[in-house]
Amino acid sequence: MNRRQFLLASSMSALAGLPAKFGFAESAATNIGVQLFSVPKSLEKNFRQGIALLAQLGYKEVEFYGPYSFSAPYAITRWSTITPQLGFSGSGFFGLTASQARAILDENGMAAPSMHTDLDTLQTKMNELAGAAHVLGSSYVVLPSIPQDKRQTLDDYKKMAEAFNVIGEQAQREGLKFAYHNHGYGLHEMEGHIPLNVILEQTDPRLVSLEMDIFWMTAGGGDPVEYLKTYPDRYRMMHLKDMKKLMHFKGDGGDPSQWIDLFQYMTTVGDGVLDIKAIVAQARKSGVEHLFVEQDMAAHPKVELQRSIHYLKAL
Repeated sequence: MNRRQFLLASSMSALAGLPAKFGFAESAATNIGVQLFSVPKSLEKNFRQGIALLAQLGYKEVEFYGPYSFSAPYAITRWSTITPQLGFSGSGFFGLTASQARAILDENGMAAPSMHTDLDTLQTKMNELAGAAHVLGSSYVVLPSIPQDKRQTLDDYKKMAEAFNVIGEQAQREGLKFAYHNHGYGLHEMEGHIPLNVILEQTDPRLVSLEMDIFWMTAGGGDPVEYLKTYPDRYRMMHLKDMKKLMHFKGDGGDPSQWIDLFQYMTTVGDGVLDIKAIVAQARKSGVEHLFVEQDMAAHPKVELQRSIHYLKAL
């Protein structure tokens, strides 16, 4: 048994022995947040006004997305190749400093518990990332997806689990928590195993948390409620968006073209076929701390994001 396996076994054993009040306690998760990728164009045009609108709609938390000015060079270069297709280029703090962004959040009574970033930045720029996170008051640094070339085989996933433990240790030393956000891949059997389960089972719960995206989980063939039940206290955050009708990837969900095919089926929370009520109820029982509405590049954010938060507040 190597050191990582020992740490994992020890932590699972310790959790199993805890009394109920210290174990998988129900989380309130009452503050409803929004992933800022829902409103990138508004924020690029005027960050202060964009944040004020989200606050007026009732959102109390936001989740940032990268790259940031301090991000790894590869992440910044890659983003620049994608932005022409998106119709905007803003990310991170949208030309502001972390302190300026924090001041605007404070003006609107909002918090930023989480920051999305990329694998290179997590592995090579943790110190800079941590500095910005502490200014913002963020607790979590999150990897939104595993690069495609690092998830071709089951062994790749095992290597990523090992890398996640290392990143988690680095984040912990900086006073932060590391989390992995699932996309649609990793839910089909590979060499007799489900890759996402490998990530969950071969990472140390003390070092690696998860953020569930219920749309991509469903599209990949996974059941959000069952994953929350099977792996209690692992999921700390959740992305909420609904699905117009039940859809699955044509393949294994492993490439962007399959994701883009399903964009047309994303809809406002409560207006689709996903059992949002059951998912949120189980999320709260299983330890989810933060609920983030995410409607990628919402066409009419004032209407769509308002409908989502009204529905969630009524649950």
